[in-house]
Amino acid sequence: MADVAGSSAGRDGTRPGARGEDVPPAERTSLSARARDAVRQRIVDRRYPQGARLVEREVAEELRMSRVPVREALRVLVGEGLLELLPHSGVRVRRLERTDVEHLYEVWEPLAVQASRLAARRVARAAPGELPGTAALRASLDRAEQAARADEGAREVAAHTAFHEEIVALSGNPMLARTMEQLSGQLQLLFGMREEPEHMRAQHAVMFRYIAAGDEESAAASTLLHVRDSRTVALRSLFDDA
Repeated sequence: MADVAGSSAGRDGTRPGARGEDVPPAERTSLSARARDAVRQRIVDRRYPQGARLVEREVAEELRMSRVPVREALRVLVGEGLLELLPHSGVRVRRLERTDVEHLYEVWEPLAVQASRLAARRVARAAPGELPGTAALRASLDRAEQAARADEGAREVAAHTAFHEEIVALSGNPMLARTMEQLSGQLQLLFGMREEPEHMRAQHAVMFRYIAAGDEESAAASTLLHVRDSRTVALRSLFDDA
């Protein structure tokens, strides 16, 4: 799949009757985003396992798309750290090593704490009544609980990921949102690989309560505890840490 590293756009491999090069830029961007989300989901739910080589043509056929938006999607996922370039050509699903997990938590911890602090601050400064973002947080908690009761792991992971993303959205800081977006795929992958103890679901409820109350420092402290517990659980689940 040398194309991912930068081949000419006129290669064969598009669907019959569709040349990716002829698609208007706006539509191609939309297709690329759809391809990115589809490949990311397949990585997160391990249909594309760690270390698997992805062939651009085969991915395009599976997604029933031309190769151009798929090529763009794979490049984005390389940038997100979910895929890595092979030495000579193509890409493969990145294997998460212990150092990768430690580095991820080193970056995520201060960002998550600040997101909760800013979200609580925004709630405190808002007019009386629940902000839409607070309602979205509550809804993600409800979805996580429902998924846990139904033993639907993938749906629970999606709900937990959404919970953290909704906190970032509620913070109202677009720079923080852009930074967190770079970590989103790796966090989803990590959440899907480790166990989710019940006490960590309860920690989400505590975080929500402090954010909804506009209590900045308690929201930050509860998030710090949650992220550090998450790190401990991840290292124990993935690398048999005592």
